[in-house]
Amino acid sequence: MTRPKPTDYYARDRRWHPPAYAPDYKTSVSRSPRLPLLSLENTASEITGPTFGQNDIAVGDNDLLSNFARPGENPIGERILLHGRVLDENARPVPNTLVEIWQANASGRYRHKKDGYIGALDPNFGGCGRTLTDDQGAYAFRTIKPGAYPWRNGLNDWRPAHIHVSVFGHAFAQRLITQLYFEGDPLIARCPIVNTIPDPAAVQQLIARLDINETLPLDMIAYRFDIVLRGRRSTLFENRMEGN
Repeated sequence: MTRPKPTDYYARDRRWHPPAYAPDYKTSVSRSPRLPLLSLENTASEITGPTFGQNDIAVGDNDLLSNFARPGENPIGERILLHGRVLDENARPVPNTLVEIWQANASGRYRHKKDGYIGALDPNFGGCGRTLTDDQGAYAFRTIKPGAYPWRNGLNDWRPAHIHVSVFGHAFAQRLITQLYFEGDPLIARCPIVNTIPDPAAVQQLIARLDINETLPLDMIAYRFDIVLRGRRSTLFENRMEGN
C-alpha cells in the first residue's frame, strides 16, 4: 500500500459523523438545526491568536490527583494515567497543542453547581486539567477513573465512564471537543449518545485502550487515547459534526 503524501486530499466521509437529529438522544430534537447550515468565514484575529505557550501552563496542571487536593490528601477512586499523542492525518505529531480535560469524580458527579446527582462530591478532586503536547505530540494526565451516572434521557439511561477532551490550535476559533470512553465498559453499547454514531469503527476510535506497558506497578493503571485531527478517519469531534 502506497503511503499518502502530505499534500494528498482526504475526502470527507460523512457516514463517519452522527446526524444532528437523533430522536433517541432526546436533547438533539430541540438542538438540531431545521434549516440548511451556513458557513461563516473566520476573521484574521480569530484564526491567528492567541498562541498558547509554556507560560500558560502551571506545574501540576495535568495532575488531577493533586491539583485540587488538600496537602497530604488524595482523591478517592481508581488512579489512572491517561496518555496519548495528537496526530495529523498522516500520523505526524502535532506539538505545542493545548489539551484540556474535564470529568466527573469516582462517584459520577461533576464539581458543578448544577449537578444534582446524589453521588458524593470529593473534597480533593476538582475534575479538570490541561497540558501542552511535547515535540512528539505526546500528552499525559494523572487522574481518577470517572464513575458512570444517570441522566434524564430515558427511564434508566446511564452515561458510560467518560472524560471530555478539548484540543486547541493556535486560536480560540481552532478548538475541537470530544469525549473518550474506556475499554471494556458495557455501558458504551447502551449509550444513546454513542449510538448516534453510524460507523462502529468511529466508536472504537473514541475508546481509550488499556496500556499495560505504561501501567505503574502498585500505583495506577494506564490508558492510551490518540487524537487524530484531520483526514478520513479523524477522531470524532462533537462540536464539528459537519466534518473537518
